[in-house]
Amino acid sequence: MLTVASDIEVLARFGRALADPTRCRLLLALHEAPAYPSDLADSLGISRTRLSNHLACLRDCGLVVTVPDGRRTRYELADARLGSALDDLRAAVVAVETDRTCADAETEGCC
Repeated sequence: MLTVASDIEVLARFGRALADPTRCRLLLALHEAPAYPSDLADSLGISRTRLSNHLACLRDCGLVVTVPDGRRTRYELADARLGSALDDLRAAVVAVETDRTCADAETEGCC
């Protein structure tokens, strides 16, 4: 049963997806073009098992979808607007001090 997520739930899901560098790399790769898992694993230099776990997270967050293609399955962003959102986020956060983290990084798991 599909339900409409609240604004907070949507942002929390997006944040969860972006919290991991590998998932960020996956989203950026899929923003460039839809891809097959084996190609993504090769281009990102990670195992297919690890890739599968990250893709499952992104599917659960509602950010990517699978598209059957014969005997294979292709992945793509769930909505083209996600690509624009990624571009906007990258443009908004252009400078980060690499020697700084959030004050609550130790206890809250951020940054």
